[in-house]
Amino acid sequence: MKPQAQGYVPSHPGIVEVKFGDGELDSGLVALKDFEPDTVIASVYGTTIGPKAYTSVQCGRGENDHIELNSDLVYVNHSCDPNVAFDLSSPDREQWHLRALKSINARQQLTFFYPSTEWAMDQPFDCRCGASNCLGTIRGAQSLSREELLARGYVSPWILHAVQKRDGA
Repeated sequence: MKPQAQGYVPSHPGIVEVKFGDGELDSGLVALKDFEPDTVIASVYGTTIGPKAYTSVQCGRGENDHIELNSDLVYVNHSCDPNVAFDLSSPDREQWHLRALKSINARQQLTFFYPSTEWAMDQPFDCRCGASNCLGTIRGAQSLSREELLARGYVSPWILHAVQKRDGA
């Protein structure tokens, strides 16, 4: 279903804004101000636990550890060269946040590396990020080496644990 701009109410006003595109997958989230690396951009709040879905974010090792963001943050698109990370590593959900991995300029689109949180994608897809380190088809962390994951700047602890288990380390 195509996102609609009509009736849109920003969830993080003054921080980020959804840029609605013409197609179903053409919308994205842009910064409304500059951010330095390792800066918290926004708190992750209002989430609900739900089944694994193309809109969910994995928040732990369990098969049912998926959340729906229920905010503008759902519009953070994938890139193999991301500029943000969803840091959901704290057991205290009040500490969950979206963090800058690089310098981000106002009006720049925010992107995260989906396999940094997702072991197996609900819907694998052909990546269109255009980055020089693009992986092509995105299936989730299970299909990537530890080195490929770590090269993206941030990997969730449960993904690193699953990689260690898979690799027998």
